[in-house]
Amino acid sequence: MRLCVIPARGGSKRIPRKNIKEFFGQPIISYSIKVAIASNCFDRVIVSTDDAEISEVAKSFGAEVPFLRSQELSDDYAGTMPVIKHAIEWFDNLEQPPTEVCCIYATAPFVQVDAIRNAYAQMRHENADYCFSLTRFASPIQRAINLTPEKRINMFYPDYYEKRSQDLVEAYHDAGQFYWGKAEAFRLQQPLFSSAASPYILPRHLVQDIDSKEDWKHAELMFQVLKHSGELV
Repeated sequence: MRLCVIPARGGSKRIPRKNIKEFFGQPIISYSIKVAIASNCFDRVIVSTDDAEISEVAKSFGAEVPFLRSQELSDDYAGTMPVIKHAIEWFDNLEQPPTEVCCIYATAPFVQVDAIRNAYAQMRHENADYCFSLTRFASPIQRAINLTPEKRINMFYPDYYEKRSQDLVEAYHDAGQFYWGKAEAFRLQQPLFSSAASPYILPRHLVQDIDSKEDWKHAELMFQVLKHSGELV
């Protein structure tokens, strides 16, 4: 069985009720649910939540909510991997063991059907344990700067001060959209960031992780432009 898990706890702090906050006329979680269903990649599309309101919203857009997860898996320190493992084991106990699983974040309004399909095909073709979305850093990480307690400049890597940007190795970061994986890799909680994972590269203009109010505003601006240009359907 191919399973899609959309984690959506109710207790988000920086953006209250973030997972069902309205984003261009509909709860933001609806974008992830609709893309998962439209991809035709999954036998089951479920939302893993601890929250009754999120459960009802998710079901109204076609997702299943077969359980409400425990408080232990819903506090500020609960990681994504244990939530996915919990969902897999819930189906294991019903003798419906998943073979492949994709986690799609609830706040990923730029996720696309083709990306879900192509990443799945890539994972299978390369026989990878995982395949998940990455994108390039806009600037070289070797020239990153932090601020001292006195509000002065400090380079993380001073040795690269004289290096030209084009001579530095390009770096990537997690795009925060989706994570395909073999169910057994999730069961064993094998690390995502390893040589067993295959990167699915997204262009930067289709990526916006939403963790703060500033992120949300930026996502709204991006969404308007991408809809107008026809890059989002």
